[in-house]
Amino acid sequence: MKRKAIFYTPILWLIFNLAFLFATFTFTSSYASDFRKRISQLDDYPYRTEDDIKAEIIFGRELSARILGRYPLLKDKTLTEYINLVGKAMSQHAARPEIEFRFGILDTDTINAFSAPGGYIFITKGCLKLIEDEAELAGILGHEIAHITERHIVKEINLKATDESPISGFASLIAGATGSAEVVFTTFIDKAYEILFERGYKKEDELSSDTIATTLLATTGYDSSGLLRFLKRLSEKGHEKDMEGTHPGLENRIRAIEEYMEKNQLTGKEGALLKERFYEKAKAK
Repeated sequence: MKRKAIFYTPILWLIFNLAFLFATFTFTSSYASDFRKRISQLDDYPYRTEDDIKAEIIFGRELSARILGRYPLLKDKTLTEYINLVGKAMSQHAARPEIEFRFGILDTDTINAFSAPGGYIFITKGCLKLIEDEAELAGILGHEIAHITERHIVKEINLKATDESPISGFASLIAGATGSAEVVFTTFIDKAYEILFERGYKKEDELSSDTIATTLLATTGYDSSGLLRFLKRLSEKGHEKDMEGTHPGLENRIRAIEEYMEKNQLTGKEGALLKERFYEKAKAK
């Protein structure tokens, strides 16, 4: 059955627009000025045009609504603020200064984390239960940040807003345009949803996100083995099947990170664990 366009479902929009986490993303005059300042910092600008970046953000907002149609958002303002502080610290060292990253928690015991283009990142309550320190949390968020900075979904579905693109003129879509553009937009949302929940990212994209997250951990001052330790725990506790079909095997991911750390002299490098702070903020619930 064809999935209905999520942005015409009022109930899901109500869920998505929870005031304590996500403000409705509009390009007001003040925001637009800040946005233009941030995109001017891009090394490869104007190859990523302002319209392309806006399209990516709008697309990510719609995909996020689809994610929240599957799993509800956890209504815990304090914990959400903490996750955002950790995530934003990591994102400061990422290669997307034009993106404002937002982080939320999904109220499900499923062990996973998800990202949508434009800076929207979600981690599940089940994943948080398995984490043992802040460095591990930062590593998982860094992995999702990497999917966005490397534009993995954007590249795979060829999301653009240029004149030659079938989804050009995103402004008309925001205004509620109907017709072929709406159909194509919804088709792209369906493809991105399939990547997240059914077939997963390309193996090379997942492995790349692991190594980028490991670098971000070291750059931010965390223990660079944070993500590696979490993946090892998943393997030891037999959680391989929980992400089966959407991620490469844990053994392959663990080996690739270990090789990367050895090659880049990150093995044994000390960094912050912040275990007590993580337990205070995330475990004392």
